[in-house]
Amino acid sequence: MDGMGIIKGLGVTLKRFIDTFLDDIRWFGKRYYTKEGIAQRMSADTRGIFTIQYPEEKLPVPEEFRFVPVLLYEEGPDGVKKDRCTSCGICAKVCPPQCIWIVRTNDPNTGRPIPEPEKFFIDVDICMNCGFCAEYCPFDAIKMDHDYELSVYDRHSKNIYDKEKLWRPVSYYAGIRPVNYAREEAARAEAEAAKAARRPRA
Repeated sequence: MDGMGIIKGLGVTLKRFIDTFLDDIRWFGKRYYTKEGIAQRMSADTRGIFTIQYPEEKLPVPEEFRFVPVLLYEEGPDGVKKDRCTSCGICAKVCPPQCIWIVRTNDPNTGRPIPEPEKFFIDVDICMNCGFCAEYCPFDAIKMDHDYELSVYDRHSKNIYDKEKLWRPVSYYAGIRPVNYAREEAARAEAEAAKAARRPRA
């Protein structure tokens, strides 16, 4: 019968509309702008309209979510920041779109390289967020960030990230990827213990 499809479609819309108000009443105003409300709307039990009200609300990203890479540094008790990066250049070599540039630090007296980058650049417009740089870094110095809100008005001046903009403390990485961080630290501690066991004793 002509028009039945339209009537059925309007019926589905009306049901969703009513279910939304019933769920809002059941949650007593806590359905929006709360972690519990977002989790409920993400679940299979949600009813009615479940749209996330971005940017006021944001979906939690999984730990393995990856966006623009960041450089990690370790902060000593005296507050001195020490790069994990040794400017070996492996990340720049494996980068498929070639968006990483590194300037190595050299000793002004001897001219020998110092294991830390003088300059480090990533063009985030070219970066494809593949994570190869983080995967191949032998020093766990480069990791994939969770920050995806990178909109700017001038990409030519804002989207080439330098070392200062890429720098993050190790504690930041531990916060966004706790499982990975714990696994890496356990492996690092195990490697250090094995190295200590191989050292000759006096």
